[in-house]
Amino acid sequence: MSDPKAQPYRFESTLTVLNNGLEELKSWRVFVGLQHDEYLVSASNAVLADGSSVPGLVGNGTVFAGYPSGDLKTSIETAGDLTQMSTRVDLLGDVIVSGQSQGLVQQCSTNIIADEVEQMFSQDKAAASMACSCGKPLGVAGVNLKTEPVEIPQRQNEKEHEFLLASMSQLPSTSSPTFASPVARFFLRSGIAELHIHEELEPERVDSFDLRTTQLFKLSPVHGLCISASPEAKGKTAYSTGIVVQFRNEKECSSFYRAFERAKNKVSAQDSDLPNKILSVSKSTFDEKTDPYSAEMYFHYYGRLLHQQNMLEDYVRTGTYYAAVTENQADFVGRVVVDVGAGSGILSLFAAQAGAKHVYAVEASEMAEYASKLIAGNPLLAQRITVVKGKVEEIELPEKADILISEPMGTLLVNERMLESYVIARDQFLAPDGKMFPTLGRIHMAPFCDQNLYLEIANKALFWQQEAFYKVNLTPLHEAASQEYFLQPVVDAFDEKLLVARAISHIIDFKSVKEEDLHEIDIPLRFVSTNDSQIHGLACWFDVLFNGSTTQRWLTTAPSEPTTHWYQVRCVLSQPLDVMPGQEITGRLHMIAHSAQSYIIHVTMSTELRGPGAEQGGNLQTSSAKYNLKDPYLRMLQPQGFSLAQDHKPDHDAQISLIEH
Repeated sequence: MSDPKAQPYRFESTLTVLNNGLEELKSWRVFVGLQHDEYLVSASNAVLADGSSVPGLVGNGTVFAGYPSGDLKTSIETAGDLTQMSTRVDLLGDVIVSGQSQGLVQQCSTNIIADEVEQMFSQDKAAASMACSCGKPLGVAGVNLKTEPVEIPQRQNEKEHEFLLASMSQLPSTSSPTFASPVARFFLRSGIAELHIHEELEPERVDSFDLRTTQLFKLSPVHGLCISASPEAKGKTAYSTGIVVQFRNEKECSSFYRAFERAKNKVSAQDSDLPNKILSVSKSTFDEKTDPYSAEMYFHYYGRLLHQQNMLEDYVRTGTYYAAVTENQADFVGRVVVDVGAGSGILSLFAAQAGAKHVYAVEASEMAEYASKLIAGNPLLAQRITVVKGKVEEIELPEKADILISEPMGTLLVNERMLESYVIARDQFLAPDGKMFPTLGRIHMAPFCDQNLYLEIANKALFWQQEAFYKVNLTPLHEAASQEYFLQPVVDAFDEKLLVARAISHIIDFKSVKEEDLHEIDIPLRFVSTNDSQIHGLACWFDVLFNGSTTQRWLTTAPSEPTTHWYQVRCVLSQPLDVMPGQEITGRLHMIAHSAQSYIIHVTMSTELRGPGAEQGGNLQTSSAKYNLKDPYLRMLQPQGFSLAQDHKPDHDAQISLIEH
């Protein structure tokens, strides 16, 4: 078998070796190459702490697939000088080497640097993003080197992760370059991107840069400056390491800068103990449109079990999902399912119960760890479920899905903007004839009359009508305070008898809607009043349809049905409207998405002014307001009881008659 150094790909790692437990070895360089479906591993001479050297590993190895941990263990008997070790990869994972060499080497271990291994898979169906660390299994996206050998194309020295430099000098500068023939390589160690620069003929002499704290400056078309922050800086701006690198030409310089940015922007889901680890570029569609603080709080919220329990205990929600899956078992048997925003993993377990061939449970928050534990605790189902920690906008999966299942609904259906992630997952993962559970959603709207709610909100601002608050007149702020209170949409459960007109609906078909269509939603309003009353605002709720091949199931949050954890939403007008029976009410509901994962809502409602004084007041009375759905008034009432008998459907089913099974 040929020397790995002669292979098209060469990667390095360091073995930590104990010399009979007495003396730690340093700089044991390991070169890993690929030939067909085998790893080639060789180790150069190790260097003791005192500078003396010892022979490297020798002999052939036998591989044992350590499923389910994913470890590959090789027992080696050594006798002689440096040679190579052949390791057939039956199960991708960390290579853990243990050996004896006349009592000299007690144990050693290495982790193959996944960021470099990633290069080796050039075919589309074998392309993978990976991460690994010593002692942990290696996540893989559909690569089976045992049955599908990967052809490795020849690459030049300027390939993505390795660069031959003309020279490298330490700062402050000296009269001659520190390294005469330096090599620069990018690595990923335990989720941390690093740049290593070393002398080609002396690989143990390494300058290492943590890319989290490293800045790269272009000095000329072929010169660059790397400055790395000191680990002892403790939050202060203190730089301790700097080098000037010279490239052989402008093309290689540009390639290096691109590789530097790619490596710096890569993040890993491998910090947890999950068996599924995927590398992805940190800047995604989600990141570009989402405020970082909002995203942090969002994932923190859904990463807590108490909030997952709140949703699981919503028996309307959980029971309807369970019924939709089990009653349409034919859609799941033998199918690949992707659970978008899996949370606790409950929907993934439902899909596996229904006979899914495999389920990918995608979850970006720390709840992914709990989902992994919950799924592992159900071993009959766990073998068909893979937990993938990451955002759907960033991850890659090894195969297309036959079904997407998700619970992407927020308050008023669209709050939290997870519907957009659901649509992105559809475009990225769903097969052309695949199904979506849920299939579509409807926002329902109707004007309401609730004098008590109106007075409750108005009275909140009475505090600012005090003229002698500690001898201070607060009244100049009363109007502004009143406007603030009316800016908050009210989230609660209300009696449907408060509605003064028949509801209208706006349909969002998850199978066809474009992601950008959800950035701005404009709904014209037209109602006919059924009562002689005042209109205090617009009431909204939603429902979603699970359009299975066998049955249709509805999950509704209507005020006439058992209360869910979503409740309903009411936008209260600061200026009520007067209406009479049969009077037309027109207007508009306009929702604009913002970076805090929610919407600004504009409501305008108008009606003809009738009765005494109409001739002086014109022919229309109009009231409008703006609300921030991110900042609601949470005026929730106690949930009602619930029965699992949910065979009824909401009104307006005629609008869904054209939907195909």
